[in-house]
Amino acid sequence: MEDIRINKYIALCGICSRREADTLIEAGRILINGEKAQLGSRVSEGDKVLMDGKEIKPEEKKVVAYYKPVGITCTEADVHASVTLKEVFHYDTRLTYAGRLDEESEGLLLMTNDGDLIHTMMCGSNNHEKEYLVTVDKAIDPMIIERMGKGIFLFDLNVETKPCKAEKVDDTTFKIILTQGLNRQIRRMCFECGLDVVKLKRIRVCNILLGDLKPNEYREITGSELEELYRMVFRSNE
Repeated sequence: MEDIRINKYIALCGICSRREADTLIEAGRILINGEKAQLGSRVSEGDKVLMDGKEIKPEEKKVVAYYKPVGITCTEADVHASVTLKEVFHYDTRLTYAGRLDEESEGLLLMTNDGDLIHTMMCGSNNHEKEYLVTVDKAIDPMIIERMGKGIFLFDLNVETKPCKAEKVDDTTFKIILTQGLNRQIRRMCFECGLDVVKLKRIRVCNILLGDLKPNEYREITGSELEELYRMVFRSNE
């Protein structure tokens, strides 16, 4: 193993993201060879790392495509959530989502124990494509699709969305491909256009398709499909 920072090592163990690992380190929960880890500490081959007294080691990397149903909250710490992702998604290795979907939305979540993948996918500046199928409450004027493609100023966030690809499917449905992940972005974009979202489904992340998965079903991503995902994600991060 190469000499790496302790927060990256923790992420490789599938514990959490690197940012969350910094919190564990600051709380004094991480030991390296019996000494409390510091932010910026490094780990080399042969070092023994403990979290809360238990040794942690990097795991085999796993990536899973999961169909999150409507009504499921991704964030485990949300005390107001009626049902959390942790309660409905079960796998033999602890996996964490790499990119959220809000409670009212459904569709593709990438679940993984690769902290680097989580960190990179969650960084909105990396331009990873995410494709959605959106149904709204009234007929869609073609000018709205054009407006969305050029970018829309979101007054409540005081920011303009990046240009994107939008395509009308039928009178009340359109597809949209985003490369950023502002909070409830599509719903906010629709609101600025006088539309309310009735149904929002994520159908693709990078090269990974939702495909024939049904709500609460998942499939492992392997082989050339996994290699292409990593190539796309980390190439855009260079």
